[in-house]
Amino acid sequence: MSGKVINYYAGGNTAKGFYDLFESNMQGLENIYLLKGGPGTGKSTMIKKLANAWVQQGYNIERIHCSSDNESLDGLIIPSLQFGIFDATAPHVLEPKAPGAMEQYVNLGVAWDKTKLKDNKDEIVELQTKISAAFQSSYDCFAEGLHLHDYLEDIYINEMDFNKANQVTDELIQKILLNKISTQGNAVIKHRFFGASTPEGVVDFIPSITEELTKRYFIKGRAGTGKSTLLKKVATNAEESGFDVEMYHCGFDPESIDMVVIRELGFCVFDSTDPHEYFPERQGDEIVDLYEQTVTPGTDEKYESDITYYTKSYKQRMKDGITYLKEAKALHDKLEEIYVDAVDFGVIDEIYSTIYSESEELAANK
Repeated sequence: MSGKVINYYAGGNTAKGFYDLFESNMQGLENIYLLKGGPGTGKSTMIKKLANAWVQQGYNIERIHCSSDNESLDGLIIPSLQFGIFDATAPHVLEPKAPGAMEQYVNLGVAWDKTKLKDNKDEIVELQTKISAAFQSSYDCFAEGLHLHDYLEDIYINEMDFNKANQVTDELIQKILLNKISTQGNAVIKHRFFGASTPEGVVDFIPSITEELTKRYFIKGRAGTGKSTLLKKVATNAEESGFDVEMYHCGFDPESIDMVVIRELGFCVFDSTDPHEYFPERQGDEIVDLYEQTVTPGTDEKYESDITYYTKSYKQRMKDGITYLKEAKALHDKLEEIYVDAVDFGVIDEIYSTIYSESEELAANK
């Protein structure tokens, strides 16, 4: 029987630039492999092979996806083995805390034909420069989009009843956590993204993350109606009650929270609005509508013109940003071709076999 898979991102292309949450998800791991090497050296392929091998043996795994390449993985965690393997190259540069004792560097660069790479040095440097510029243009577009989104938020903030918002939040927390105390010890808080802006548009893994949960609260509302504030309060109260918390940040504005998951209680609360809009489809799903309960009736109609303008404007900047991510991906593919041509994949296969054997030893000793 295959194990369960949870998919998520630990890094995102956001209005604040590349936002890195990798280390938060490495908590509790005792056996960590940090893959170093240029593009095209097989880091993602190695991670995928390990993921497939262990899930087929019945182990539950976490697959960490790459926000800059929809087909790539940036990491794998096998919680029961306290095992993790990660792409530790830019933009998510990971450094060991206890080298050799917990983490091992794996240098895939040993498989390079350096002569071939030196022959292409000028093209490599040019492509790297263009890739960096494309990412920066993408981040600039997202930042402009967030600035426009702030104007949209202001419309609703000015029409909100914050006492009602606090009441809705308190009632939800009571419903979820009243008289519930975890027995598992100190709470562990992990920060992640359930979605990201990618070269293929906005992608999310909400179905994968919430598949095993029995209760899902869908928070509806508008920009500025307190969805993130509600979620942060739920997380704080859950932590104070001793529960482990998964906090999923907004892939657009990473300082906002879009989802909170408490697996011990089998529930999640999440921002279920565009671009990750979902509706109840199974028993245990419930809507909490902040617009309906906290905003002056008729606000949408009263400010229809401004709302339409700012919504259209910020979404256009998001589309522009994704266009630059596509450009960065196309340039990166060209860079990969140069490196793939210079890699001895027989050496990479040997490295994979060593890592797999060492992970088997971990399983045998559990």
